[in-house]
Amino acid sequence: MEDLFRLLPKLLENFEDSDEVREAVVFATWKKAAGKSLASHTTPLELIDKRLLIGVRDITWKRHLESLAGQMIFKLNSILGRSEVTFMEFKIDESLAEINSGQIDGPRTSSIQDEKIAFDEVSDSLELAAKSIADEDLRRAFLLAAGSCLVRKRNMNGIQNGK
Repeated sequence: MEDLFRLLPKLLENFEDSDEVREAVVFATWKKAAGKSLASHTTPLELIDKRLLIGVRDITWKRHLESLAGQMIFKLNSILGRSEVTFMEFKIDESLAEINSGQIDGPRTSSIQDEKIAFDEVSDSLELAAKSIADEDLRRAFLLAAGSCLVRKRNMNGIQNGK
C-alpha cells in the first residue's frame, strides 16, 4: 500500500484537470493522513478547488480537528507530494459518524460484493488515470480505494437528502 501512496503525486500530475481523480486521491489519502483512530470519526465529503470538507461526529471532534487542521493539511499534502488542500472545513453530521462506527444497520454484503460495487462506481477517467500505475496490484488497490470512496460519498449524499 505504501507503493500506492508513492505513485499518487505522479497520478495527480498526469490528471491535473480531472477534479474526480483529485477528489478520489485526496479522499483515499485522508485515511492515511488521519490515522485509523481519527479516520473512524471522520468522513471526507467533498473537495472543491483546494477546500476539503470533512464530516465529523460531534462538536467535540469538530473543535479538536479545527485545532489540528494546519497539521492535517501539511500531512495530506506531504503524502500527496504537492499542495492539493489549502483549507479544511469540518461539518457536524451525526449520520456520517453512525455510518463510520457501524451504528446504522443496513444490508450486509460480502467483501466480493463490496469490491464489485466499488469497481462499478469507477469512472472512465479514473480507469484512465489508473493505467499509469504499472504494478497491477497497486492499480487494483487504487481503483478499489477510489471506488470505495465514491460509493461512500454516494451513500452519504443519499442519507443527507433523505433517501
